[in-house]
Parts: sequence; structure tokens; C-alpha cells
Amino acid sequence: MAPVELQPSPPDLSGLLNEILVGMKSLQKDNLQLSSAVDAINGRVNMLAGVKSVQDGAASDPTVMNGKSAVANGEQESPSPKPVDGVSAAREQNNASPGTFEVQPRRTSVSSKIILTSYPGQSGVDPLPMDWGNKDPNLRGPVVVSRHPSTIKRRNAIGAHGGSYAIYHALAVASKNIKADHKPDFTNTEPAANIGPFPQWSDPKKIVSMDPLGHLAPWLFANYITQENIEIRPTIAVTKAHMKLPELEASVRAGRLVPDGKICLNSSGELAVTKFAVEPVWYLPGVAERFGIDEGTLRRSLFEETGGSYPELITRGDIKLFLPPIGGLTVYCFGDPAKMADPSVRLALRVHDECNGSDVFGSDICTCRPYLIFGVEEAVKEAQLGGSGVVIYFRKEGRALGEVTKYLVYNARKRGSDRASEYFLRTENIAGVKDMRFQALMPDILHWLGIKKIDRMLSMSNMKHDAIVEQGIPILERVPIPDEMIPEDSRVEIDAKIHAGYFTTGKVMTMEELGSVQGRAWDDVDSCTVWVGCAASVSCTPHILLLGTRWTPQDVSVKSRRYLEHVENPLVALEGPLLQRKRVVLQSSYFDNVLGVV
Repeated sequence: MAPVELQPSPPDLSGLLNEILVGMKSLQKDNLQLSSAVDAINGRVNMLAGVKSVQDGAASDPTVMNGKSAVANGEQESPSPKPVDGVSAAREQNNASPGTFEVQPRRTSVSSKIILTSYPGQSGVDPLPMDWGNKDPNLRGPVVVSRHPSTIKRRNAIGAHGGSYAIYHALAVASKNIKADHKPDFTNTEPAANIGPFPQWSDPKKIVSMDPLGHLAPWLFANYITQENIEIRPTIAVTKAHMKLPELEASVRAGRLVPDGKICLNSSGELAVTKFAVEPVWYLPGVAERFGIDEGTLRRSLFEETGGSYPELITRGDIKLFLPPIGGLTVYCFGDPAKMADPSVRLALRVHDECNGSDVFGSDICTCRPYLIFGVEEAVKEAQLGGSGVVIYFRKEGRALGEVTKYLVYNARKRGSDRASEYFLRTENIAGVKDMRFQALMPDILHWLGIKKIDRMLSMSNMKHDAIVEQGIPILERVPIPDEMIPEDSRVEIDAKIHAGYFTTGKVMTMEELGSVQGRAWDDVDSCTVWVGCAASVSCTPHILLLGTRWTPQDVSVKSRRYLEHVENPLVALEGPLLQRKRVVLQSSYFDNVLGVV
């Protein structure tokens, strides 16, 4: 018998694949750790570069006095702080482990006397110097508002960190969910992008409602923290993120946005964005001047209209800073943040005031979310063309009247005739004023970003336009919201605003014409789903399909046809002989005779 030749055993492919998989997972983990380490290093580099830029700018400015700050308004000069090498101190702070100094236990308000206010010159009261607008950070000083035992007598600001969220911090302390003497650890919290410094930062008339050094405070003034145990917190944070909005996916499908892998990342319309969160810090003399009133009047009104919550507004005239209990703002920058301050490139900007009902929940009674989406889209396109795109979102719900007042106005409108001619009257009857957003402080963030001119202003507001131009920032073009993006029920709002002064490239209605613009009633809410498209057999004559029945435009009312002309929604795939299809949702009242609803 011939010998049988044995064949070699096939390799164990499953084991080999498992080895490869384990190796890939290890590489992925290593890459993730490396990426995190690189991000942490970049954060420290951004922080150190920012600190060095601020200090170098002060050192090279011949107008900065050596070791002495200007004394304004006849106030007694406070002792100057020790010169601070911010870069060295910041390095030491980053290298040190958190909590390297002893923290004195804080007495609770239950067991200690309550101090209602303080006075200048009072025993132990020694506020850190604050020379707002001084280019030298050592002479200007940090913003100090904490009431920790080691800090309370060194405060140079009234109020509390966190804006309106300070109340929740108080609840956390009272319920013992947070220790009263907790000290934040700012490891790896450095800005994700470097910005400034710009000349506007040291102009006390340009920035009066935010701290221009707020993003660098714990590192720029590190010596105060490590040597004197003074609590100093940032009032600005800078990060990077991705943004996903469902409307932007439709913009990509429609060809208005083109993915580039850098700003518009993919076909779903996902965006790369740099974000700046800002808490308000008011320099009271500057705020008063911006509104054309005296500082004493401002202080008294703030004290009385907040229920006497801040008595130091009256008793501490030497303290010029106030951290008000209000919402802040967020900047969304598309493209290179450095380009915002470059006058040689184009900049598209939308300044948007919060509207929870529309921005988040899609209410169609106003144009807020559609205009916000339009602003984001146009900002992205400008950045993709090599310029800069910016959207700034202010927390000023309901024109800064609040959502309760806004809903009361809605009730008054819908229970009445809800005509554009009476739009502002409804608000004035309830709130006593039609708008409390007071755009005079809004341009401060533009100065902080270094913006010198705006090529495309994605806003129709005359108040925003005038506030920006009055601050010396020219606006070259104003861009209104496209008509097709205006919800039907928001015509009352937008037509009334245009009549009151909002910018438009179209017609400004007379008061008599505004009387014919009427909103939808509450009981007018039954909806039907309608498909609009082109039938191949009729040379793409528009048709409407409702409940499987094909209608031509002549089968519906003139009112509904006018609505359909302004609808632009994503294409959807449907069964049937349609070549182009759009899905829209119409209110049943847009039809004179509706056979049924789906």
C-alpha cells in the first residue's frame, strides 16, 4: 500500500482573528489615551499662551504705569498686590496636586451670626484692588466674589458665581449635598482654544458686562490662590464639540450645505464647533454710562427691584463689580476662532435671544427656531468659504420678560383677535414694556471676540443693529429670514416687528394692513398630512394627495395654495407615480373642504 501523505492542518483562523481584534482594541485604547494626553497638553499650552500674551501686552504698553494704578472718582488707593508672574504660578498650580494648602472650616449660618452687609474701612475688610480696564493684569486685579472664610473680606465684587444658578448652589449647601468649603479643582479645564488679548479688553468703555480675563482667571492670578488662599473662579469657559440639528441633515440633502469633513463633518449635517460660555460680570460705572444714568440710580434700582437681596450695592460704594443673578450667553464659532478678529476675512453673525418654546420645542407662533437654523446654516457656509461664522445665544427668554409673562401674552392674544396691529399692545398691557432685552450691553461679547466689522448680519432687529453700530462695529449687509422659513402663525409677530422698525427687503405694511394679519385660533389645531409632488403623466404639474386621493391645486382653497407655495421640507420616499415628493403638515383650516385627516 502506498504511504498516505498527511496534509498540514489549516491554521486556526478564529484564534488569529481574535489576536488581531485584541491588538486593534489595544491600539484603539492607546490612541484614545494618547489623544486625551495631547488634548490636556493643548489645554495647558492655550492657557499659558493666553497668560503670556496678556502679560506681554501689558509690558509692551508704555501707557501702563509701573507698579501704580490710576485712582478714579477720588477713591482712596488700595495697596497694590504683589507682582504676579502668572506663567510661573500657573505652571506651579498645574504641577501641584489639588488641595495642597489647608482650608479653614467654614461656620454654617445656623451656628454663627448673620452679617447682612459690610462697609468700606470696616475692621478686617480689605478688598483686592480692582482697576477695571487696566492693561496690566497685576494692576487690574482678579474678580473676587466668594464668601469663603479666607476670601470674604478680600472681595471686590458683589453677588455670586453662577448667575441665576447661584440659588441652586445655596440649596446644595443648605441640604448638605455640597460642602460649604469646597474648592474647585481646575485640572484639565484650560480653554480649548486661545483667544486675544485684543485692545478692546483694556478699554473700560468697550467691555462693561463681562470679565475679559474670565477665561484665564485661575491661572493668571494663581499666586493669589496658592499663596493667600483666595478663591478665584473663571467666568468664561471655552470648549469644542459637535452639533447635530435635524434641519441641517435636510440642508445637506437639499445641497445648501456640503460636507467637507472639517466644519460640516458628514451627510447627516453634523458640525464641528468651538463654544464659549460667559457669565455676566458688570462694571457698574460702565453699565450706568451705557444706559445714560448715574451709578447711584443704577445701584438703588438693582437693590430695590431684587427685593433688597444685595444691600452692599448701597453700603459698598467702593466695590464696583456686580455678578447679577441672570443668565449668561454662549458663542458658537464655526471655523478657526482666530478668524473672528481678522478684518481681512468675511464674518457672518447671528445674535439670538433665547426662546425655549420655539428653539427647543418647535412652537410655530414665532420665527425664533427657523431664524436660528438659518443663522447656523449661513454661518457654516461662510466658514467653509474661508471666513468666519458666529452664532451668539443670549439667555433672555421672552424678550427678557420671562416665560410666564410670554404665555400670559399668548393667552391674551389667542382669546382676542390676535392681529398684528395689536401685537405689541398685548405685551405692554401685561408687562408695562414691550421689550426688556436692552441690547446696549450685547456688543461687549463682540469686543471680547475681537470682532471689528460684520459682513453679513443675520438679524432683522433694529435694536441689535443700532447697538452694534453705536459701539463702532460696522455692519455691511443685513440678511432677513427667508419668507419660506416663516411659519404661518408667526406672520402676526414678524409683520408687526417689520412695521415697528425691523429690517426687511420686502413690503412694510400700514397699520390698516396689519389689522388683516391674524393668527391661528386655539381650536384651529386639527392637522392633516399632505404630500405635494409632480406626476410624470402630467408633465410635473403640482398635485396634492390626501387620503390616497389625487387633488390638483384647483381643488383646494386659495389660502392653502398660498401656504403650500412657502413650504420647504425634506424629500421623502413614497409609493406611487411621483417623481418629486415633499411631506408637509398643514392645519385643517387651510382647506375649505377637507374630506378627512390622517
